[in-house]
Formats: sequence, C-alpha cells, structure tokens
Amino acid sequence: MDIVQWIIIIAAVVFIATRFMPTKGIQHITSQEAKNKFKDKQIQFVDVRTPGEYRANHRKPFKNIPLSNLSAQTKNLDKSKEVVVICQSGMRSMKAAKILKKQGFEKISNVKGGMNAWI
Repeated sequence: MDIVQWIIIIAAVVFIATRFMPTKGIQHITSQEAKNKFKDKQIQFVDVRTPGEYRANHRKPFKNIPLSNLSAQTKNLDKSKEVVVICQSGMRSMKAAKILKKQGFEKISNVKGGMNAWI
C-alpha cells in the first residue's frame, strides 16, 4: 500500500475511535448514584427529553430543558455547579453533556440508561 492509503486508513481509525471514546470531563453515573445526589442543593438536574415525555414520567428535582432548546437555555444554568443530565435511554443526555462541555461547564454527569434504567 502506498502512503495515501495508509493516511486514509489512519484517519478513518482516528475518526471512529473519537466517536466512541468518552468525552473528558463527563462522568457516567447510574440511576442510583443520581438519586444519591438529590439531597445536594448545589447540583442542577436536567431532563433533556421532550415536554410530552417529561410529563408522562419524570422525577423531581429534574427540570425539563429539551435537547433542542438546551444551547439557548444554558444561560439559566450555573457553570460553577455540577449538572446531572438524563433522557429516556442515555443517548440524548450524552449529546446534552457534550453541548454543556463545549459551553464551558466542567462538572457534568450523564445518567447511564436514562429513565429506562431508573430503579
């Protein structure tokens, strides 16, 4: 193989690897670990599901900020405090965690499995 093919292969491997590696600064917690944080008033709890999903099944103290509105709503969150994010399965909340990270939030926890894993 020539050098161009090797460069393409290496670029493809790096691209795929970065998609599956955890983002630095985002902690993955269980639903039980999230429950254990409920007493801490310094933590912000955000549910990024749609309003309909939230109304059908939610847990206090999670505040509903749909993923589609999150970028515009981060001004209502305190960057100096931890943010715990949840969705239905953990996929949208992971996207939300990455958005928060890009906007300067430093302590972010994503609930693994989302509401599907709630015990």
